[in-house]
Amino acid sequence: MQLFAFGLNHQSAPLSIRERLAFPGDALRENLHALRGVLSNAAPEQALVSTCNRTELYLATPNPNQAREQALDWLAQRSQVKASELMQHLYQHDEPQAVRHVFRVASGLDSMVLGEPQILGQLKQAAREAQEAGSLGVHLHHLFQRAFSVAKEVRTTTEIGAHSVSMAAAGVKLAQKIFGDLSKTTMLFIGAGEMIELCLSHFCAQRPSRVVVANRTVSRGDTLARRYGGQAMALSGLPDHLYQFDVVVSCTASTLPILGLGSIESALKRRRRRPMFLIDLAVPRDIESQVADLDDAFLYSVDDLGGLVREGVEARQGAVVHAEAIIENGVRTFLQWKETREQVPLIKALTGQLETIQSQEVQAAQRRLARGESPEAVLQGLAHALSQKLLHGAYAGLSSPDATARDEAATVVRRLFQLDQNHPDD
Repeated sequence: MQLFAFGLNHQSAPLSIRERLAFPGDALRENLHALRGVLSNAAPEQALVSTCNRTELYLATPNPNQAREQALDWLAQRSQVKASELMQHLYQHDEPQAVRHVFRVASGLDSMVLGEPQILGQLKQAAREAQEAGSLGVHLHHLFQRAFSVAKEVRTTTEIGAHSVSMAAAGVKLAQKIFGDLSKTTMLFIGAGEMIELCLSHFCAQRPSRVVVANRTVSRGDTLARRYGGQAMALSGLPDHLYQFDVVVSCTASTLPILGLGSIESALKRRRRRPMFLIDLAVPRDIESQVADLDDAFLYSVDDLGGLVREGVEARQGAVVHAEAIIENGVRTFLQWKETREQVPLIKALTGQLETIQSQEVQAAQRRLARGESPEAVLQGLAHALSQKLLHGAYAGLSSPDATARDEAATVVRRLFQLDQNHPDD
């Protein structure tokens, strides 16, 4: 069974391609089941990872070429992008690079924000979904568990996450360039997930004059808003109240835009040329990209924040080197485990044969005891019979008429039974 990683990320594909292959919310579970239906024969084990910056398939397969072709066809169908065009943005990792890749992803070394912690939780979620779907077999289960262990070691023994600039912090810096003092601004946050909560913590540290959280489930939005001294509203209220906000941050699991070009145009007219700063952290996008062309609208996507979040990378190069060393050790350990797993069928067969011999000889000893023979004689006979049957193959090899076969058997016997290599032949 070979491990194989297949996907795209912020380095290999533009946002316009990534959002076609994003599986937010329940779509991840639904598409994992669809993927399992397509690949169950070519790749018995599958996991699907989907974040704002990446979509990846992790497969355990006896036939990597067939699995690769079927996975590409599935991705092309889902994205409605021709396979030939999609291939320009996809990366493919065979073993051992596939193992190294997932370890680097889990440790935050492959993220837009170096060392960011959210990806580890997203990988854990992907593993849970695969487990519940029945597609997380022995190989992928152990792969993910080792990835989580390596990521924990990287984060606790290096400073890979130190000085990192998150998406939220980068957004605050951009907003300050437009408005200066953010304490005089009003802010709207659309969604109630982890990323929105992270943005709330950063933006609310600037003490804005008003904070509102809009969410499909108002009660969940209200719980989050109260934590930061804000209010909640339903998504249906956006058209009437959008013009009131200077800063808008959106990150939902919607497959369609939440804010279209027309709604932003209407809001800007009512704002009378006061600028509106918008951050769209969702993939697929929550805000139509044409909004960026409007006067007085400053729209930033996930990719637009890339330059700012790379700040501080130079200061962490030592930590990166240390992290890569930890990852390489993790890769070696995993591959050793996998090589051991390949001998499991042989070990089971050997164990089964030994148990059969043991059972036969014990039954024979019990019959001798029932006939009244002395226990000492029965035990000696049992030990002799077991040793003779267990060593029958070794004796046969050492007595082979073929000299080469005898030499090979002698080498194996000395190694398995840890005999002195210089022991004189009898």
